[in-house]
Amino acid sequence: MTSRADWTNTTHDWAASVDRAHLDAIRADPARYAPGGVRHLLLEVLAYPEDEAESIGERGRCTVELYADGSVAVTDYGRGTDTRVDEHGNIVKKPVMATKDLRFFDAPEAPLLPDGCPRRGMSVVAALSEWLVHTNRRTNGSWTQRYEYGVPATGLEPITPDGSTGTTVHFRPTAGSRRWTRSRTSTSPSSGLGDLGGSRDTGGRGRKVDDRAAR
Repeated sequence: MTSRADWTNTTHDWAASVDRAHLDAIRADPARYAPGGVRHLLLEVLAYPEDEAESIGERGRCTVELYADGSVAVTDYGRGTDTRVDEHGNIVKKPVMATKDLRFFDAPEAPLLPDGCPRRGMSVVAALSEWLVHTNRRTNGSWTQRYEYGVPATGLEPITPDGSTGTTVHFRPTAGSRRWTRSRTSTSPSSGLGDLGGSRDTGGRGRKVDDRAAR
């Protein structure tokens, strides 16, 4: 256990679990932060497992599922979101959902996602979703947490480990974002999505639409 004050900020600020002003700013301007609606939100999620795979020189893998209620689930099989124990014995997950990504959000030349729009970070997905459930499986434990419009609605709830590692981000975009961009894009791994136009009712259960290696 170490003091949270000594933890190095790399992608997010460990000092706070939620930045309400940041989330409010995203919700006030969805056209800026999620041009193209849900397709852009999905690309924001897919960028994180791709980052991890590239950082260790491997090819990652993720699965995308569409649900009849308009929600989307992305599961990857990496190491899971960084989760630590602070000096008080509290379990603390890196606040990727509710605070800004320090690398991208305010960057004047943020990298572009495959839709040609700037990458801003996972907090955009959380802020523009009615609800988001983040399931995190690591070697030191497994937890789930629910967010509503980016604000944590529960604490970290332990779940039974299944021997795997990785994350599932299951989110239901706001009504204004629940549409798919129908333009044709590349189906290479770096595109993340290929063509996902025309989602359909699956009777309440998820429909796998993408299961491919990330670079």
